[in-house]
Amino acid sequence: MQILVAFASSNRVVIDQHFGAASAFAIHEIGADSARLVEVAQFIETAMDGHEGKLDAKIALLDGCAAVFTEAVGASAIQRLLAKGVQPVKVEGGTTIDSVIEMLQNELRDGPTGWLAKAVKKGMPKGDDRFSTMEEEGWSE
Repeated sequence: MQILVAFASSNRVVIDQHFGAASAFAIHEIGADSARLVEVAQFIETAMDGHEGKLDAKIALLDGCAAVFTEAVGASAIQRLLAKGVQPVKVEGGTTIDSVIEMLQNELRDGPTGWLAKAVKKGMPKGDDRFSTMEEEGWSE
């Protein structure tokens, strides 16, 4: 199982950005035994004026991501991210992307909990009851 996770980072090494003012996101595809950078998105600098419009492009970019790791995130952005199915996760300043990837991989191997368990379940194919459904529709061998 692979999940997409975004990191608010100015240098692709440390999570060092506030969500709304982030100059860039590094998006990684993470599995229990693998991780790879799949996209880096950079944004033009915008003033921190509280204008909600600046969030639109950032939230749209995260479509398909299970989570976004950031140094800080405002209440409005949290609500909008959760509505999109993206879990905002606040981390301490200086936290490295590699350390979070390692933590997520360990949790994927050991059995995810919390938001990660929901993300994994959401990404799993539906139960194998498709044959029962087909049989109900009149299909047979």
